[in-house]
Amino acid sequence: ADLSELGKDMVLIPTGEFTMGSNEHGDETKHQVVLDPYWIDRYEASNARYKQFMKATSHPAPAYWDDPRLNKQNQPVVGVSWTDANAFCKWEGKRLPTEAEWERAAKGPEGDNHYPWGHKLDPKKANYGQNVGRTMPVDSYPEGVSGFGVYNMAGNVFEWVEDWYDPSYYKQSLALNPKGADQGYNYANQGPVKVLRGGSWLAPETSLHTSHRFWNQPDNNSYGVGLGFRCAKSAATVSAEAIQSGRDAFIQALVAMGAEKN
Repeated sequence: ADLSELGKDMVLIPTGEFTMGSNEHGDETKHQVVLDPYWIDRYEASNARYKQFMKATSHPAPAYWDDPRLNKQNQPVVGVSWTDANAFCKWEGKRLPTEAEWERAAKGPEGDNHYPWGHKLDPKKANYGQNVGRTMPVDSYPEGVSGFGVYNMAGNVFEWVEDWYDPSYYKQSLALNPKGADQGYNYANQGPVKVLRGGSWLAPETSLHTSHRFWNQPDNNSYGVGLGFRCAKSAATVSAEAIQSGRDAFIQALVAMGAEKN
């Protein structure tokens, strides 16, 4: 695929309900969530895309930018903080996905896959546990895509999402378009933390399941070699005003037709 095109490639996730969470993992009990439609990047943000951002905005290079294991054009950018990822997505006219949006895109249309591709772990479908020893290109593991066709939702790099992390948030969260806690859990008195999703090339297989939650301070990239992201954006829902103006135009056209007949 043309590297400049990879960034434009987004997948439309339709309005729908899915099962968020997993009863096997204590901090996210199973619950039903309904989301409005949205777009999500098919691929993790690549070094090529991040380089364009740095050039356009003079944003400083992330950690490990010159590491030969990690700096090929089509590898995911790593060593980025939440703040970096957020700035990049805004520059592209997008935003970070919410935790719920990320999880729905990973779980697929069935809405409850343990891994993006199904229910059985398969080392041929994801890059994790140092089985390769570096990140892989953002369009690798096509057989491991989610049911919506989104790549590398398990392994390769942990992905920042919009939400603050709070271990108890999902016990009483909204069922419609949840946006995460109002403030982050102050982990080890190091300051409030944002959510990371999806496991990485270094992380064990336990971090690959679609409900796994990890966290880090938003300005911290201390797990840097395995920290990346992808962007999302809300799909335009037809507004009430647009519907009303369409109706008005239709009525005017009918009136005009009536006037012509007489």
